[in-house]
Amino acid sequence: MTTLWVDASSGASGDMLLGAVVGAGVPLEVIQSSVDAVSPEPVALRVEAVSRNGFAATRVHVDVADSVHHRSWRDIRTMLLGSALSDDVRDPALRVFERLAAAEGAAHGHDPLEVHFHEVGALDAIADVVGVCAGLAHLAATEVVVSPVAVGSGTVRGAHGDLPVPPPAVAALLTGVPSYAGPASAPATELCTPTGAALLTTLATSYGPQPAMTTEHVGVGAGGRDPEGHANVLRLLVGQAAPRSEAPDDLLVLETNVDDLDPRLWPEVISAVLAAGALDAWLTPILMKKGRPAHTFRALVSPDRAAEVRATVFRETTTIGIREYPVARHALPRETTTVSVGGVEVRVKLARLDGMVVTAQPEYDDVVRAAQALGRPVREVLAEASAAARALAV
Repeated sequence: MTTLWVDASSGASGDMLLGAVVGAGVPLEVIQSSVDAVSPEPVALRVEAVSRNGFAATRVHVDVADSVHHRSWRDIRTMLLGSALSDDVRDPALRVFERLAAAEGAAHGHDPLEVHFHEVGALDAIADVVGVCAGLAHLAATEVVVSPVAVGSGTVRGAHGDLPVPPPAVAALLTGVPSYAGPASAPATELCTPTGAALLTTLATSYGPQPAMTTEHVGVGAGGRDPEGHANVLRLLVGQAAPRSEAPDDLLVLETNVDDLDPRLWPEVISAVLAAGALDAWLTPILMKKGRPAHTFRALVSPDRAAEVRATVFRETTTIGIREYPVARHALPRETTTVSVGGVEVRVKLARLDGMVVTAQPEYDDVVRAAQALGRPVREVLAEASAAARALAV
């Protein structure tokens, strides 16, 4: 099983991902042929070996002529559907642009189908998206794990003026995904672009630190900027998943009762704890002494991440004490595939027991996006996606 780990701790963009894919060994002609199958105008890819703050990295230049065309999601979808791309390249590329359109539409109050992507819809960004999807298809990845994503800080100049970092589209795309401002050495600027965020969140099967794997190739993709003191790179590790042991995972549960925290802060606490490396986090309403309503907060962590997660809980909540106890976890092997609802792709998580599928659940965020794109109730799309997911287990 080919496993990919994407280290986005210094940021992410389409060109950084494209450079990492090429640096990890995907032949440039594989990517070029896929881009040629979509682009209505000539696009030439060119590889350059560069250095970013001491990191030897690969930069892929996308050379295009000036284009006067402003393409909407409707236009790009037509181009992709009419291309000669294979399904394992076309389908994820469609999902990437669908996520971009939904995020941009929500941020600016526009119909996703009519969103004009500005620089995102330009030929170089189309090349980034299609090229990265072609690269992952060539690597035959069955598992894509993404680290917490560095988004940056400060402000960035966009088509609608100065925007806070992360800008609205990036914030929407990374909702529910571990992210943070980035390393202390990072400049106060945008580190994760909308294209990078859409690619990561579309292609990821899970998020967290590097999984147990035997690394075979490492690709380091460079961004266009080279700020002093910050390596503007994204790393891609490619290898084989380590054999799963029949023994349970030895984990810890961190636990605390809190009765004086504004309840509106809990979603941010959970996001921060997951970004710090927790495997899961959850909240239980309780009643404490003197009848005070409160919550028990718990986080499931591996022992090597316990100190960082514990510190995050202390920083993000009002608690002054945390209990911890060991637990054993038996986890089923899992993988991600897709089903189609009304022509819109929805990811499905499959879990196997002794090689047989025992659980097939559609990703709820994909169901919501599909319902919005199709103009149908979420409950109807969920029922149809669930039925199609169950068919995969037969």
